[in-house]
Amino acid sequence: MSRDIHVTVAAIIRRNDCYLIVEETVGGRIVLNQPAGHLEPHETIPEAVVRETLEETAWDFVPQALVGIYQYESAEGITYLRFAFAGEVTGHHPERRLDRGIERALWLTRAQLVARAADHRGPQVLRAIDDYENGRRYPLDAFVGRP
Repeated sequence: MSRDIHVTVAAIIRRNDCYLIVEETVGGRIVLNQPAGHLEPHETIPEAVVRETLEETAWDFVPQALVGIYQYESAEGITYLRFAFAGEVTGHHPERRLDRGIERALWLTRAQLVARAADHRGPQVLRAIDDYENGRRYPLDAFVGRP
């Protein structure tokens, strides 16, 4: 049996006790997610999270550590391997148009995220934030880029 495996990235960005989150339309429904997306050909995993964060939020992201690698199986049988990075934003480009499907980027506290748990894109959204808050960090030099 053939199985689809998707490599994705996500940014965990905390500022003033709030997390940078996107509201996106998926299947006709608005859901909450970290700035996240798929790895594209010819880019490293850290490059992908920088690109996705800019495309979905108009913020420049600097990854500082890996929070975790999360494996999730969708109801459709797709396996997602998600690399979540902690870091900070350094610049904002409010004039920049956000990716298709992204309604807006917003800053939410953990309590606000918990209150909207039914709107999360998947269980990995809160799990990665909890891991971040519990101090889970791995060095970026674990990633070996292009030869």
